[in-house]
Amino acid sequence: MTRFTRHGDIEIAYQDLGGSGGDPLLLVMGLAASRFWWPDGLVAELVGRGFHVVAYDQRDAGESTHLPDQPGGRPIAALLRGQAPAYSGEDLADDAIAVLDAVGWPSAHLFGHSMGGLLAQRIAIRHPDRVRSLTSSSAVPSDARGLGVLRHLRLSTVARFARLRYPEGPDADLAFAELIGRTMAPRGRPFDSRDAATFRELAAKEAAHGVVSFRDPKAQSRQVGAKWHGGRLADITAPTLILHGDQDPLVRPTAARALAAAVPGARLATFPTLGHFLHPDIWPTYATRIHTHATRADLARSGT
Repeated sequence: MTRFTRHGDIEIAYQDLGGSGGDPLLLVMGLAASRFWWPDGLVAELVGRGFHVVAYDQRDAGESTHLPDQPGGRPIAALLRGQAPAYSGEDLADDAIAVLDAVGWPSAHLFGHSMGGLLAQRIAIRHPDRVRSLTSSSAVPSDARGLGVLRHLRLSTVARFARLRYPEGPDADLAFAELIGRTMAPRGRPFDSRDAATFRELAAKEAAHGVVSFRDPKAQSRQVGAKWHGGRLADITAPTLILHGDQDPLVRPTAARALAAAVPGARLATFPTLGHFLHPDIWPTYATRIHTHATRADLARSGT
């Protein structure tokens, strides 16, 4: 069931995904993607390991407030241009804290994927007392700026995303989700019928709530253009785990290595066949890694 909380004039949609009474875990999804892009199977693995899982929609995504359009082009242009953004990186970080407040969690473990991983890094920097542990997956370092971000991206895939056009017809949402899936598949591995079924399932969840991710490039540009004025990765005090696929077609493994080098005491784990999407084959491994990491963090925090 969708619930809402507010951060100033922004209404933030969130959802309790199960595991009440377990260790609090907030999921932070990536650019333009709604909370429905967290696969049910992965959530079940996390709940099964003792987490109480909550996910939310960032502003300009899902069922949260979408801001009015403003002049601008594609997201890559928003990354580089100097015009005033619609909101700041601090605003995005504070939206997550509004969700923690609404749920009644003084602190939580964070798991962020793609741009959600970058955002989770910034939440940990800005609100260290609210973050028990940080897991960042398939993300660029939040210290990277402008052209510094581009060196961690595979520009051929960025160009493919820019060329995607929304299909027409009654099954347009499902077809578009499959196009996104093909673009995020591991380099060198065929996109098969099982993969297609996974992405169609995600699209069907969104359609049931009347939302579609990735359809609005202006909303994506506003998210990408949110400038960060806060601290640096070296300021992170939360125990940090970095996960990344060696075959990620969008974010190079150099991003994970740079992030691991910048965050004090960070642990890095890479996966040889993983692309940018959280494939079903990796769900049990990811859930176990995140649970082990969170347990270590809680033990260290309690002094035992």
